[in-house]
Amino acid sequence: MKKVAVVGYHGDGQVTTDGQGVKTSIITSELINVYGEGQVKIVNTYNWRKNAVKLAINCIIAIVTCENVVFLTDENGVKVFPKFFISLNKIFNKKLHYYVVGGWLTEYLQSDKKVKKYIKKLDGVYVELKSMHTGLKNQGLNNVVYINKFRRIKPVSIDSLKKFDKPPYRLCTFSRVLKEKGIEDAIEAVNNINREYSENIFELDIYGTIDESYRERFTDILDSQPDYIKYCGIVDFEKSTETLKAYFALLFPTYYKSEGYPNTFVDAFSAGLPIIASNYKYNSEIICSGKDGIIYDSEDPNALTHELKKIYNKPEIIYDMKINCLNRCSEFLPEKAIKILAENLDK
Repeated sequence: MKKVAVVGYHGDGQVTTDGQGVKTSIITSELINVYGEGQVKIVNTYNWRKNAVKLAINCIIAIVTCENVVFLTDENGVKVFPKFFISLNKIFNKKLHYYVVGGWLTEYLQSDKKVKKYIKKLDGVYVELKSMHTGLKNQGLNNVVYINKFRRIKPVSIDSLKKFDKPPYRLCTFSRVLKEKGIEDAIEAVNNINREYSENIFELDIYGTIDESYRERFTDILDSQPDYIKYCGIVDFEKSTETLKAYFALLFPTYYKSEGYPNTFVDAFSAGLPIIASNYKYNSEIICSGKDGIIYDSEDPNALTHELKKIYNKPEIIYDMKINCLNRCSEFLPEKAIKILAENLDK
């Protein structure tokens, strides 16, 4: 019998940049490091709504053949997977673990008591934010476990950090390309500064998978932009630091409702790249504003422009932040985090 099945978005054979896919890949790799490849079964939830019967059969096989099942899902799957596995477990009595993707669960369970009932029956619910852990505990989830964000990633060296002595200062976004991720806010802020000074003070490179619902609008917007704003495609998450280390700062003007602890933050810190982020959801819990990034008032439509103007007038503060970003990288070592998960699997 295998030790564990990992049920989650294992990708569609293309480069994985989606937060759920990256997290699934990281957890699977670390569990293989602990138990060996032959002890970890993979069940892919890619496009599960169109292949529901096939997925159900694979999940049944997983719970029959494995001691533990770890499943990862976002808000779209939470109404299905906890109930499904709890129902199966009346027969098979295996250990069930839910690794939460995103930062939406605390608020969600306040309004969905049925889902909450099933989640409370799981052997473990794992979250990456302390405030989420506290919030779920306060709702009566005694099975919730805090595991610090982790990733096996090699940080760049201090010597490789690029100093920007004069414009243009290179900025980037590194997330799903979607309006709610603040892509248009980033474009507007860069344009505002460059137009005000009649000079290319900042350049903006946009990376990430373009959400299909946003593709047409994004294409229209991009077609009307100056040359200093461009879309640069998708970067494999294994190569993220090499790409990001060339930049001045990362913009993260999100107001995406499910935002949790973005994988992009680990990428940025490991690349020595300060993050300029909206004061939304958990951003201020993760970023120490003024030390390894800047948190701006997302309620003010001109706030990002104001922050960029401050940085233009005093760019040297960014280099100090770059060093502080690298100093945080020891937080993300996987050994301690995966040990917590493995100890629960071994109980």
